[in-house]
Amino acid sequence: MQHFPIFLDLSGRPVLVLGAGEAAARKADLLRRAGADLRRAARFAPDLLAGCALAIGADAPEADLQALADAARAAGIPCNIVDRPDLCTFIMPAIIERDPLTIAVSSGGAAPVLARLLRARIEAAVPPAFGRLAVLAAHFRDTLRRRLPDLGTRRRVLEQAFTGPVADLVFAGAEDAAAAAFAAAIEGAAPAEGCVFLVGGGPGAPDLLTLRAQRLLGEADAIVHDRLVGDGVLDLARRDAVRIHVGKARAHHCMRQEDINALLIRLAREGRRVVRLKGGDPFIFGRGGEEVEALRAAGVRCEVVPGVTAALACAAQALIPLTHRGIARSVILVTGHTREGRLDVDFAALARHRGTLAVYMGIVSLPQLSDGLLAAGMDPRMPAALIERGGTAQHRMLRGTLGDLAARAQGWGSFGPALVLIGEAVARGGGHAGAAVAEPVAAA
Repeated sequence: MQHFPIFLDLSGRPVLVLGAGEAAARKADLLRRAGADLRRAARFAPDLLAGCALAIGADAPEADLQALADAARAAGIPCNIVDRPDLCTFIMPAIIERDPLTIAVSSGGAAPVLARLLRARIEAAVPPAFGRLAVLAAHFRDTLRRRLPDLGTRRRVLEQAFTGPVADLVFAGAEDAAAAAFAAAIEGAAPAEGCVFLVGGGPGAPDLLTLRAQRLLGEADAIVHDRLVGDGVLDLARRDAVRIHVGKARAHHCMRQEDINALLIRLAREGRRVVRLKGGDPFIFGRGGEEVEALRAAGVRCEVVPGVTAALACAAQALIPLTHRGIARSVILVTGHTREGRLDVDFAALARHRGTLAVYMGIVSLPQLSDGLLAAGMDPRMPAALIERGGTAQHRMLRGTLGDLAARAQGWGSFGPALVLIGEAVARGGGHAGAAVAEPVAAA
């Protein structure tokens, strides 16, 4: 974020607009509508800045614009010189007005035309009725706070009003009916009921989230998240949501599973809407089933929102088909976690499988996996690939065969999440199975 977005109250405050052309006139008109006490000048003089809250320059001689920028910076007065980001201490955004709603779009001065194009799209997507809805909400603000002191309950009523019948009535122009419906919703509001949503965060790329997951992140009061959840995904959450990291790494648990279960139950019983955010999918090696059992036993309402699991994300980005006509008709998902130092899988059954094996968290146990499959009769020439951080911009892939992949992987991994793919279909991806070096794959 190059510039911190902020809305200034300029009502009755002096603002200098330097310049006599069209651009200066447009800025003056915006500032006048915001209630500013305008000072207009064609040439700069230092006393013009006295007491000013803001200064804008456009369509003036270069020397005057430079002098204005220097004097404003020295005095600590925010200054914008139109189309001169090198002289600015703040950027004027493209503005969408839905009074009292104001939406601002800025490119930080890098591409003002792009900001204006985005403004046009938002103008079309946000009808003027949203402003009337905001006015209605302001009318009931004091009543809401008095009748519903609990913040969670109050937020639920507002969310339902902004997305349900109250909003529909406002958009239809039935203002009186909307006000009556709003008042009834406040009177009939019950204390917020806590609930937990087990949400799959996918491989880490925000645009691989489901629409439902994105919506729930924006509504959550608390987010309990794992280590593998990317910052880009967490950025979609409400700014004031409580964030609790409970991530686990190999041989190190930030919080025991029993304690995570207890935390989810406690937060829900406090009336909070909780998102339990997991990397990948909650029900594929994510212990989501255990959490659902604990929540249901405690009488806590819960819902599961699936996510893009590692096998799908890694294979898609590497262009490796998990199934392929005439080659692989099934996929087996296996965990590479060891129990007491031993990989606890049925090697004989896996070796007989004629589809694709997807081994989660398999980089550490890869030597055991390879040795076990080879001993059970799998062909050492079977195509294999080790994929790290699949589904993200940091994706890396190491190709090989079952017989040599473990040796090649020595020192290759960077301790990021990794998946091993084994099977004839793996050879159908980009490159060839016997590649001697890692193949970088562009982010999807």
